[in-house]
Amino acid sequence: MPLGLLRRRLKNASGGAAGLALPVPAGAGVVCREVLDPVNQPLGGAEVTVTELRSHQVAARGTTDPYGLFLAALPPGGYSLMIVAEGLEPHRESIDVVADAGLESQRVWLQPARQAELPVPGTWLFDPPHTAIRFIAKHVGMAHVHGRFERFEGGIQVTQDIGDSRVHVRIDASSITTGNNTRDAHLRSADFLDVEHFPYIDFRSTRFAYRGGSRWSLLGTLTMHGVSRSVSLDTNYLGMVNGGYGEELRCAALAKAELHREDYTLNWRSMLARGIAVVGPTVQLELDVQAMYRTHDTPTPPE
Repeated sequence: MPLGLLRRRLKNASGGAAGLALPVPAGAGVVCREVLDPVNQPLGGAEVTVTELRSHQVAARGTTDPYGLFLAALPPGGYSLMIVAEGLEPHRESIDVVADAGLESQRVWLQPARQAELPVPGTWLFDPPHTAIRFIAKHVGMAHVHGRFERFEGGIQVTQDIGDSRVHVRIDASSITTGNNTRDAHLRSADFLDVEHFPYIDFRSTRFAYRGGSRWSLLGTLTMHGVSRSVSLDTNYLGMVNGGYGEELRCAALAKAELHREDYTLNWRSMLARGIAVVGPTVQLELDVQAMYRTHDTPTPPE
């Protein structure tokens, strides 16, 4: 269906669904958002990420089309939806996807980005229940593989000059999970992460670089499989709020990077030669972070 026609039918449909036929699998629900900019114009190219609340796993990801539309068919359940566009305030909401409920388009207006209040100087520790470390890799000859690390720790030492602040993240490599036990065991083996000899994946920052709006580059060193490489994390700072528990403060950020597995001597070509099906040579890494700071109970700073 041409995009313009789809948009007109979305606007004219009673309740957003009548008269519109989409190839939605039986038992699935549909998420539809029409994203508009501050002057009420369709916003194409906005990044949309839908994450399952229970597993913290990315269920759908994409960008809005030239008419500002994003659609995804998903299994029933609870999800977090985030919409991000350059120079605009991020939009985040929790949604409940209901099976066979039809299509209902909801409009979202993104507003100009405010200069978010930066974290106060001091030590901030990651809050594991509200933090996720995820990755997406292309399975050779097949679809994308989504996974996450379930055990990690880390924190941020914030200084008066934000550029001099530092971050340390330590990931338990054996906690990798993709929802497939056989594949997970292979990823932990000597063919990939070799967790017996390299139990941890470490990231240590060297500096923050401001990119305008809410965007920062977090520069540092990632050590994996016994190899250290410089990386840059494209980071969207989401702000600081009072968490509502005593004097607890929280800050949040979403950071992304593309890693090349051969940089860390994870040699996928040799495994292909041996006939072993593997994930592709690049991996998209994503850190969805919330960190906590307590004024009366300052924790030990990250190393």
